[in-house]
Amino acid sequence: MPRSGRIDAPGALHHVMIRGMERKQIFRNNDDRENFLARLEKLLPATQTSCFAWALISNHAHFLFRSGTVPIATLMSRLLTGYAVYFNARHKRSGRLFQNRYKSILCQEDTYLTELVRYIHLNPLRSGLVKSIEELNHYPYCGHSVLMVHKKRDWQEKDYVLSYFGKNRASAIRRYNEFVAAGIEQGRRTDLIGGGLIRSLGGWSPINKRELRDAHIKSDERILGDGDFVNALLADANEKLERFHIIRHLGYDLDKTARRAAEVCHVALEDIFARSRQKTKVEARSVFCYWASREAGISYAEIARRLNISLPAVSYSVDRGEKIAKERGYQLLDT
Repeated sequence: MPRSGRIDAPGALHHVMIRGMERKQIFRNNDDRENFLARLEKLLPATQTSCFAWALISNHAHFLFRSGTVPIATLMSRLLTGYAVYFNARHKRSGRLFQNRYKSILCQEDTYLTELVRYIHLNPLRSGLVKSIEELNHYPYCGHSVLMVHKKRDWQEKDYVLSYFGKNRASAIRRYNEFVAAGIEQGRRTDLIGGGLIRSLGGWSPINKRELRDAHIKSDERILGDGDFVNALLADANEKLERFHIIRHLGYDLDKTARRAAEVCHVALEDIFARSRQKTKVEARSVFCYWASREAGISYAEIARRLNISLPAVSYSVDRGEKIAKERGYQLLDT
């Protein structure tokens, strides 16, 4: 079955999960964990992303992010690509580190934020890395210890989460800890990590029926929220999907996209594919990467092969190209 397209929007709440290939370790020691977190610390402000909860387990990890104007896909691409290169070099291995794509569920904040924070922060306890809530309070590779003020991670959003538990900081921390402890007996909550409820209802059309409109539902691993929330997200996603199909119908492959980038940036077509560091040519190549990836839906791997550059280089070019295109009003479709 084809994989569903990602859904994102500025300010959206995402429960993100990553897992090692064949459930193998992605963190072999604390040096690996610290390297991963150092990358996250740099990328969160760079991508305007907030992190409310996180937990690193040996073969997988969970995060609760709120995207800014930069898509979550940008953060994850940079984070996972860079870390995989580090991990393979450090441990003298080759090949893919992560299993398939990362999993991302877009969540309704008011209903699910505290539940997701609790679920994510209980992962080390469920996985046996710690034996009690007291040990979890001090476990350094989970955001719970940060909220309990036993570990300092300046990049983690603390005040916003604690505000759900009271205005007084000390009592909010105590109530938060009680809330987390009360969730231990719930075990693994499949309702918070995706599933096939929408498929079991016969697809998306029943969501629009009045009797389901206010029901709390989740999509096939993409959305967790009530009917109105889901409908609003899908309407926006459908607009983007329609534009994507128009672009592909008009034949915007790598070559046609490159010609358009060369035209609007006033460079020769061959300059797009040259490895020149001249500013105007770098900018044109960046716009090309942005349009090819985000507008035409061409994979980073295909773009990297055509330009003879690395995947991280494509990722940075896409981000640079997006900024240039928006600042200068460049459009792939000449409307």
